[in-house]
Amino acid sequence: MAAQLLPGGPVADAVFADLAPRIEKLRAGGHPPGLATILVGDDAPSARYVAMKQAKAIELGFNPGHHEHLPATTTQDELHATIRRFNDADDIDGILLQYPIPPQLDYERALYEIDPDKDADAAHPLNMGRLALDMPGPKPCTPAGIEAILTHYEIPVAGQHVVVVGRGFTIGRPLSILLSQKRPTANAAVTLVHTGVPDWAEHTRRADIVVAAAGVPGMIQPEHIRPGATVIGAGVRYEGKRLLPDVDESCEEVAGAITPRVGGVGPTTIAMLFRNCVEAAERRAAR
Repeated sequence: MAAQLLPGGPVADAVFADLAPRIEKLRAGGHPPGLATILVGDDAPSARYVAMKQAKAIELGFNPGHHEHLPATTTQDELHATIRRFNDADDIDGILLQYPIPPQLDYERALYEIDPDKDADAAHPLNMGRLALDMPGPKPCTPAGIEAILTHYEIPVAGQHVVVVGRGFTIGRPLSILLSQKRPTANAAVTLVHTGVPDWAEHTRRADIVVAAAGVPGMIQPEHIRPGATVIGAGVRYEGKRLLPDVDESCEEVAGAITPRVGGVGPTTIAMLFRNCVEAAERRAAR
């Protein structure tokens, strides 16, 4: 029997439907949310990604026009000056620095310059600390999107065994914290493994939910999961324009539920970025 597919599109649509009246309320109160994007250099995929984000912001009713396209020759100080300008702008609630940036620039140093309250990706160290302490603040977009997928499709999480494969700071580590927190849509027993664990598959075979976030193409094969388990593919790598996911498509024959190769966590990641911005705007309006 084929696995139930868990596309992210309907989940993202539900998130945007929830945000719509909140955005309208903010606009009516004179506090429309604003997303600032920064693109450095001329990477074509990055340019398309940023353009799509800006178009979505306008569609949602955000305050438009906050985008800075810096030349590939930009210095670290010039990049930081742009970030600080957006930090100081009262009509901006979220800042997104598009990755990758040119090799002469330090991406982590630039991230640290972003006001943590305006950190749309929730990648600032302070926001990682807020997550660990279960404090208010922006949530990492892909982990929050994964929780939203599980919730939308009514996949039981509380009390279940979740194995996260991959310890990266954008997905694996924050997801392990998020799904272990005491919340009806989380509260799981979470095991975090990675490619440095020789017997990692012994853990995934016992899991109720497996989240692949290692960035190793084809790492998760049917023999690595328990029949009927839920499988979330969050790790990918690109070879040119070819997308290579961590989860082999043949896992559909064993899993009970699985995200599709394309259109899984991607749409929900975008939705969570806008949710972070709206929540930041609500906090600003309440001050």
